[in-house]
Amino acid sequence: MVMPNHDVRSRHTICIPKIAWKTKVLLLRQGQLRRYLYVFKGHFEAWFKVAVTVIDLGGIVTKKAIGISAGVAGIIVVLAVICCLRRKCLLGKTLVFWKKETGDNQNVEAFVRNYGSLAPKRYKYSVVKKMTNSFTCKLGQGGFGCVYQGKLPDGRQVAVKLLSESKGNGEEFINEVASFSRTSHVNIVTLVGFCFEGTRRALIYEFMPNGSLDKLIYQKGSPNANLKLEWKTMYQIAVGIARGLEYLYRGCNTRILHFDIKPHNILLDEDFCPKISDFGLAKLCQRKESMVSMAHARGTAGYIAPEVFCRNFGGVSHKSDVYSYGMLVFEMIGGRKNIDAQVSHTSQIYFPTWIYKQLQPGEDLILHSITNEEEEETARKMVLVSLWCIQLNPSDRPSIDKVVEMLEGSLQSLEIPPNPFMFPTQNATQDPSTSS
Repeated sequence: MVMPNHDVRSRHTICIPKIAWKTKVLLLRQGQLRRYLYVFKGHFEAWFKVAVTVIDLGGIVTKKAIGISAGVAGIIVVLAVICCLRRKCLLGKTLVFWKKETGDNQNVEAFVRNYGSLAPKRYKYSVVKKMTNSFTCKLGQGGFGCVYQGKLPDGRQVAVKLLSESKGNGEEFINEVASFSRTSHVNIVTLVGFCFEGTRRALIYEFMPNGSLDKLIYQKGSPNANLKLEWKTMYQIAVGIARGLEYLYRGCNTRILHFDIKPHNILLDEDFCPKISDFGLAKLCQRKESMVSMAHARGTAGYIAPEVFCRNFGGVSHKSDVYSYGMLVFEMIGGRKNIDAQVSHTSQIYFPTWIYKQLQPGEDLILHSITNEEEEETARKMVLVSLWCIQLNPSDRPSIDKVVEMLEGSLQSLEIPPNPFMFPTQNATQDPSTSS
């Protein structure tokens, strides 16, 4: 049979963006009839035409071939639409990311302009990398990123906190730099400088040779388990932290609420002098403001004051940091986390509850490493002050300057506080600031 050598060609204009194919796949082979599916790579400019070729077999145009051609054209349309949507999605993400980065850079530049000479020194990332010897000596790691030991050109030792690239939107970074720019106190760590180059962000602090407090107080499973702090040293650390908080509330022109007081954020110098660090969650407010408003809770579980995440307990104020301080001191006293399910008795799972029961008449205060009456008096004083600090009702807690006064006063002047684990009533219990 002789095949006619003429064919019928049909052209259809398809309303899809112009695209360039990457490869082709054979869909159908039937005699001289071949149909291909082209795999496209997105490129959007104009309309184009798709030629649908139908071979005339014996003078009869096959409807099957026409159907297949239309199907192929339909597949092309679908692929083009998917390509277009995907490109728009990626473009949208890119634009959002670019806007975010631009906004962060503008915020930092505005901060540097506003603070002028008061702003910490700004370092280039290349300089930060050089001072840490390409980030070789890691001191610690957390959710924020890593801390490395470094050395400035003048020979001073520093700790460089290199923030993770995925960290927040720059607000916490600016908060920390701004907070440190307003402080100068023996119990507040010194910010030497900072680096901000796009997603590369770093904070450069004075170096604290004894590290963070948590490495020294958690005895169980700690590499420093044999290095137990004496009660005298723990007492001095507790007083130092309280004085640092007192400075943040009373000594600065702008009151600073920390909102993340915990052992990990307390650094110790060569003489075990405590220094408050990590102001990423801090909130700056005017001295005349007694309460602050927050859109969401901030802090670390186990140290957050009840009113920070539930307004039924009262307003958020500097008393929220007082609560966190009390929980921190309890962990110093117990040498453990306040919540520990691995203890020998279930009554000891929550340390503050267990220690409160030991203050009742007829009970002895049983704590580690107490060797004499002076240490027992120091321990009892720290326990009483901490129990006052963690009262559920903020109005029942002492102010931080009262905390310093209580710690430095006599044990006999302190009263056993109400049970801090009872839901607060409208009738506030006795405020230690009014007691003798």
